[in-house]
Amino acid sequence: MIILGIDPGTAIVGYAIISFKNNELTALDYGCIKTSKEEVFPKRLSQIYHGIETLIKKNKPDQMAIESLYFAKNVKTAMKVSEARGVAILAAAENKIKVVEFTPLQVKQALTGYGRASKSQIQQMVKVIFKLKTIPRPDDVADALAIALTCAQTKKFY
Repeated sequence: MIILGIDPGTAIVGYAIISFKNNELTALDYGCIKTSKEEVFPKRLSQIYHGIETLIKKNKPDQMAIESLYFAKNVKTAMKVSEARGVAILAAAENKIKVVEFTPLQVKQALTGYGRASKSQIQQMVKVIFKLKTIPRPDDVADALAIALTCAQTKKFY
């Protein structure tokens, strides 16, 4: 099973490609898709869409796991991130990739067993589980690995 993990955003979209086979987890690729604040928003959404579509075509994931929006202090920001989530989900749908969503609480519980775990605790678990030398940066990348890992650990497959 190849899982594409996505931490949605408008300036930075974290992504992770992991393999889950015979109860073994391997981080195959991870990084981020960046867009410039200088670009008009529809162009940024297009860049996110095409970036994710390129990842899908290159890695052929069986499933995409994406963080769901749970709340936001700034409604305007939440709406923009929701639109970015939408184009990510569209890229998966257009390529017939099944999508599963996880809240930040579900990710924290899956990785640490505690729903109020700190960001640094999650990042440390990602580093340990995938046997990485350092915590992936920026934070969005570690978050994408955590989301993909949650999918594998909860075995929420279609």
